Amino acid sequence: MQGFSGKKQMSTISVRMPKYPECWSSCGSCASGDVFILELLVKVDEEVQRDDNILTLETGKVALDIPTPYAGRVVEIHVTEGDTVDEGALLITLETG
Repeated sequence: MQGFSGKKQMSTISVRMPKYPECWSSCGSCASGDVFILELLVKVDEEVQRDDNILTLETGKVALDIPTPYAGRVVEIHVTEGDTVDEGALLITLETG
């Protein structure tokens, strides 16, 4: 078979910071001050499953675990502990396939 290598095609997908809960802006009780990364829970080359927690955010009042919506292998981490993050910020890149 010409052009068939027998290898599975891999692709990458970006995992971004999800939208903050509406209550953060309406009451402000949970998110007082900067929202920053308290702890990274994954490393490069680590396999993650859908809904595995990838980091913990500190909001000033609560710590919140952020899960990945995809399964794959972590190929790049775009944030570090202590970084402040906005909605939509690029967190990690996964290789899927």
